Amino acid sequence: MDPCPFVRLTVGNLGLKIPVATKPARSVVHPSSSPCFCKIKLKGFPVQTGVVPFVPPENPSPDNQQQTVTATFHLNKSDLEKLAAKSIFAKKICLKISIYTGRRGTTCGVNSGKLLGKVSVPLDLAGTESKASVFHNGWICVGKDTKGSSAQFHLNVKAEPDPRFVFQFDGEPECSPQVFQIQGNIKQPVFTCKFSFRNTGDRNQRSRSLQSEPSGARSWLSSFGSERERPGKERKGWSITVHDLSGSPVAAASMVTPFVASPGSDRVSRSNPGSWLILRPGDDTWKPWGRLEAWRERGASDGLGYRFELIPDSAAAGIVLAESTLSSNKGGKFCIDLGANSGNGGRATPSPACSPRSSGDYGYGLWPYCMYRGFVMSAGVEGEGKCSKPNVEVSVQHVSCTEDAAAFVALAAAIDLSMDACRLFSQRLRKELYPNQDLLG
Repeated sequence: MDPCPFVRLTVGNLGLKIPVATKPARSVVHPSSSPCFCKIKLKGFPVQTGVVPFVPPENPSPDNQQQTVTATFHLNKSDLEKLAAKSIFAKKICLKISIYTGRRGTTCGVNSGKLLGKVSVPLDLAGTESKASVFHNGWICVGKDTKGSSAQFHLNVKAEPDPRFVFQFDGEPECSPQVFQIQGNIKQPVFTCKFSFRNTGDRNQRSRSLQSEPSGARSWLSSFGSERERPGKERKGWSITVHDLSGSPVAAASMVTPFVASPGSDRVSRSNPGSWLILRPGDDTWKPWGRLEAWRERGASDGLGYRFELIPDSAAAGIVLAESTLSSNKGGKFCIDLGANSGNGGRATPSPACSPRSSGDYGYGLWPYCMYRGFVMSAGVEGEGKCSKPNVEVSVQHVSCTEDAAAFVALAAAIDLSMDACRLFSQRLRKELYPNQDLLG
């Protein structure tokens, strides 16, 4: 089946030039002491914010060796149709940017930043599903213009085609659902999932659906997992295997480090997270592709914290692709997007895609496994106690075979199951997740 059309609208290469006054004045912003930020708004989407760096007056443009992205809006076919309808019956759709001096945040409910000026960039999104368009690239005057003394704001606004495969679980992952590919109004089954619960008394027993695997795969679980055992407050032994329509296993997610309550508490802590290993078949065995860690955040956020890292072959350290928090109450989107600070108002703050976790070298191109760029995937996650049927989007550029797509589906199942694994241990889980929970103290 064909992928679904998506458009990626990005705002980047921000910069600000402010004329230096010959005489000191309170109203003049001094670049060295006054930080700037902006709020970026597209109607129908959450507002996004970003830092605006100062550019020395003698520089012609921001000193960027490559495109830097501050905000990203992901538009599906429905979004494009709504925006097109608005442009027909109302004024033209515009991207609106407000530039502020001062630090971000609020004090006593009042914005701490001072508005410097506003910029509006008209958008014509027709045809952007198949062809890239640049709506603005250069400087715009902002603020009061008195004899050429206005500030100048630099930005790049462009839209690019970003087709994606869309998959939908037809049930909760722990209920061993089918997974459909969605294309418009067409739903076609492509995978089946098998959830299994290993007996807590046998550490080496694998999921039934993986019993036929070569014995070499078990060494991956022991090398990446943890042998810790604590009676009572722990959740372990979960695994989910993704099969293609012929019944062959094409990906798996296995809980390799139990989710254990911290001493004296009912929660999984950040300092001692549980983890999953995402596996792919290769050379007649299972090979690790990625590792997902999850925990329960403390404080007002009270969310599901997570970190996902890629495990390249023969690499001493993983590559962190995503690290963020999802609301335990409302849920949210697990997202791997390596081209922006956030997407659609999300809180994702991915680490540099090309850097091993143990390395301080963040130079692009220096790490030999830089295969993931831009939007990679996203998966919807419901809050605690809500029926969750994950919707998964995967960029076409990152899918070259069935196993590629299946790995992302297994990862989506793992992050969804982590919401349950990180529930407070004072709360009961559904029987599909822990049939023996009544025996635990």
